[in-house]
Amino acid sequence: MSNKLDLKALTALVIGSMIGAGVFSLPQNMAAVASPGAVTIGWAITGFGMICLALTFQQLIQIKPEIKGGVFGYAQAGFGDLIGFFSAWGYWLSATVANVSYLVIVFSTLGLFFDTSTFTLFGNGNTLFSVAMSSILIWLVHTLVLRGVQTAAIVNYITTIAKLIPIIVFIIVALFAFHWHTFTFDFTGANIPGEASLFEQIKQTMLITVWVFIGVEGAVVVSSRAKSNADVGRATILGLLICLFLYVSVTLLSMGVVSTPELAKYQNPSTAKILEALIGEAGVVMIGVGLIISVSGAYLSWTLLATETPYTAARDGMFPKCFGKVNKNGTPYNSLWLTSIVIQLCLFVMYAIGGGYDDLLTIASEMILVPYLLVGGYLMKVAYGEGLSTKVKLVSSLATIYGIWLLYASGIHHLLLAALLYIPGIIFYMIVRKEKGEHGFSKGNKIVLGFLALAGFVAVYLLIKGVTL
Repeated sequence: MSNKLDLKALTALVIGSMIGAGVFSLPQNMAAVASPGAVTIGWAITGFGMICLALTFQQLIQIKPEIKGGVFGYAQAGFGDLIGFFSAWGYWLSATVANVSYLVIVFSTLGLFFDTSTFTLFGNGNTLFSVAMSSILIWLVHTLVLRGVQTAAIVNYITTIAKLIPIIVFIIVALFAFHWHTFTFDFTGANIPGEASLFEQIKQTMLITVWVFIGVEGAVVVSSRAKSNADVGRATILGLLICLFLYVSVTLLSMGVVSTPELAKYQNPSTAKILEALIGEAGVVMIGVGLIISVSGAYLSWTLLATETPYTAARDGMFPKCFGKVNKNGTPYNSLWLTSIVIQLCLFVMYAIGGGYDDLLTIASEMILVPYLLVGGYLMKVAYGEGLSTKVKLVSSLATIYGIWLLYASGIHHLLLAALLYIPGIIFYMIVRKEKGEHGFSKGNKIVLGFLALAGFVAVYLLIKGVTL
């Protein structure tokens, strides 16, 4: 069986990677931090920024077809091995943490059906029973991926179609129940005591909107397995536009069905509560089943992406060579084992500390911001350095500005915590340098490592003191 992926499989991978749990909780997540006006502006910024990022990927696929490492391959080509490694490490860790969040939300959703006021089996997805069931799912998917990328891609294609059905039903029902007065009442949140300014509200929507778009680069990451480079670019744009339409519709229509203050108090997945109010108990069942299928499919997609990252990075000399080995089905088995084991360990940690979906959302979003920024930065470097067209210069500049804006909007506290998670990766980098027979660091790399160490030290201090910046 061929391991080459066509346009349909690549588009399904992009959509499957982006649509997971987030879309089902978007109404409450957004209502909790912003008014309808701020949410509308936030989506406009995010949509524009993500389109620029997708166009950046498309341009780089055409301009630099020899680079197969995707997100981190571009970082390496533009800014050297150390930056390329950290981009790969951040991307891989983001994918791994995202997978843990999917496990948590799957079993949290099952709690809607089985938990009662006197009996808690699944809880918030972090009970002992939930962890045990999540562990079984980890190793079932592990076994599936070992059978080959093409087999996993077929399963992902089916789950992607299945997950879209409840979302489309929700949009249609909410469209008929939409009230303009409900949507525009206190449009900017000005009448709510203590409400943040419109600008602050917009900033607070950024991590949420980035979270649901993580995966837009899915086709790029597996570009070495695509039948055509042109299909990679087309799948990226097509997948983005479909998801953008779905996200905006789910969020804004919900704010016209339920008032924002009331929506902010809903339990997640908030789409289930909204649909229940509109069509009865069947709404909860539809969203619950849809979410479980959706998240299971997203978990599979992100296992593919997370596994592909160390494998591709190893082939490009950024990860230890052992992660570049494949089995008879073409699956990078050492990379898959590393990913599955780390997911399992993270699951145990979440159980120990009692963390939940929102904590994992923040971590995964933070880890992806720097790799996204570096992609825009690389195209801008190429565009201006090689005198490319004004269109390419504009796209690269806008994508880079959007990346900087995301870092600013996320806040210094989250950035420091993300820096702390980059530090363990230095061990892997040192192994790579030893394999290459390299010794010592350049002045630039010393500055990068010193800055990272300082940021990590500050993060540890803030954690110990319980201070939030």
